[in-house]
Amino acid sequence: MNKQKFTEKFIGAFCILVLIKILAILAELFHKNFWEVVGTLFLFLVVAAICFLVIALQSNKEKTDNFGGRGGRSMAGGSSYVETSVFDRIHNMYEDQARKFIENNDYRSAAKVYINLLKDNYRGAKTLADGELYNEAAVIYLKKLNNKSDAADCYEKAKQYKKSIELYKELGQKEKVGDLYREINEVENANNYYQMVVDDYVKYSQMVKASLVYRKKMEKPEAAQRILLQGWEENKDTFNCLNNYFANIFDVKDLDVAIREVYKKTPSEKKSIYLDAMKHEFKKDVRLQSTTRNIAYEIIAEKIKTHSEIVNELKHFNPEDEVILKDISRYKMNRNKIFGH
Repeated sequence: MNKQKFTEKFIGAFCILVLIKILAILAELFHKNFWEVVGTLFLFLVVAAICFLVIALQSNKEKTDNFGGRGGRSMAGGSSYVETSVFDRIHNMYEDQARKFIENNDYRSAAKVYINLLKDNYRGAKTLADGELYNEAAVIYLKKLNNKSDAADCYEKAKQYKKSIELYKELGQKEKVGDLYREINEVENANNYYQMVVDDYVKYSQMVKASLVYRKKMEKPEAAQRILLQGWEENKDTFNCLNNYFANIFDVKDLDVAIREVYKKTPSEKKSIYLDAMKHEFKKDVRLQSTTRNIAYEIIAEKIKTHSEIVNELKHFNPEDEVILKDISRYKMNRNKIFGH
C-alpha cells in the first residue's frame, strides 16, 4: 500500500467519523437548546469542511509527487509522513479557529473547539472562565477534570455561593467556607467554621493566627486578647503573642496598666523575653517610658549575676544617656560593679 492508498482510506475513515459526530450532535437536541445545538453543528461542519479540504490538497500533492518519481518510499515511512502532516495541519487549524473566536470575544465557541475538537478540557474550562462564563467553566472543571478547587472558585465568581461552599467543605477549606457564609449573611454558620479554624490553629500552637481570626473575621477582640495571653502563658510563640497582645491595646493608660499587670505574673524564666518586649514598648510612647524602664532595670538586676551580658540592654532604655554607656563599659572591665549611679 503506497501513500496515496493510505490517504484515500484516511479520507474514507474521516468521512465516517464526521457522520458519527453529526449524529451525536443532533442527538443533543433531546436535552439542549435547539439553537445551541445548531450552532455547534454549524461550527463542526465548517471545521470539518476545512479539514477535508486540507486532506484533499494533501492527496493531490501526493499524486503529483508520485508522478514525479518519488512514489518508491516505504509504506511505513510514507504513512508516518502523511499522518504527521495531516494531523498537524488539522491541529493548527483548530488552534487558529479557537484563537479567532477569542479575538471576537466568542469564548463559548472557542471553548467548544478546545473541548470537542482538540480534546483539551483544561483550556476549554479556562477559556470559559476568561470569558466570565463561570457557571459553564465550573461544570467543565468539575465533571471533566475533577478539579473541585477551580470549580469552587468559578462558582464563587458566579455568585453561586451555596455550590461553592459545598465544594470548599469537601476540600476542607474551613476559613473559606466561613468567608462565603459571611458573604451571604449567615453569621452563625460563618462563626461555626471560623471557630473550627481557631481550634486548628490552637492545636498547632499558632496562637497569633488564631487571634487574627477572632479579631478580623469574628469581630471578637476580647477573645483575640485572651488567646494571645494564653499563648504567652503556655509558652506557645511567647514573644509574638505578648507583642501582639500589647499592640492591640490602643489607649496608652490601659496599655501602661496591662504592661505592669502581665509583668507581675511573669515567671523568672520568661523575664528575658519580657525584657525584649519592653524595648519595643519603650519606643512606642513617651508616657510608657517610666514603666518600661523600671521593669527593665528590675529584670536586668535579677539576671545580671548569671547573665552578665544582659547589662548591654540598659542602653535601649537610656538612648540619650552617655553616662550609662560608660557605666556599661566599666562593668565589662570590672565585674564587681553593676550600676554606676
